[in-house]
Amino acid sequence: MADSAIPSTAAPLVLVVDDHADTRDMCATMLALSGFRTAAATNGFEALAMAATLTPDCILMDLSLPGLDGREATRRLKADERTRGIPVVAVSGLSIGDGTGGGDKDFAAVLTKPCAPEAIVSALRQALART
Repeated sequence: MADSAIPSTAAPLVLVVDDHADTRDMCATMLALSGFRTAAATNGFEALAMAATLTPDCILMDLSLPGLDGREATRRLKADERTRGIPVVAVSGLSIGDGTGGGDKDFAAVLTKPCAPEAIVSALRQALART
């Protein structure tokens, strides 16, 4: 059997965290088309549990989440030795940074919704390249 016939698990795994099903589905589809594997969480508590279990390569984190918001979930991820090295790309409906993550050291990048699919893919690839 040729190597190209073996399914690849080398594609980066992105944990998409958003409380809106439509957004999660759209991101999962767009990321799959861009060569990523995805898992999804609906809130900050799920994100913490899934990150510890799956150890994704990167996390796409909405900041406005019910229960445990994305900022606090990210702080907890960075405080946990099992997950602190996972880059987090933040997305928010509010302008919270300059897109470089400079406004918050916990984020590899900060994107303002609505985000162009190319901007999301680019931010994830840049975050992964830095790890």
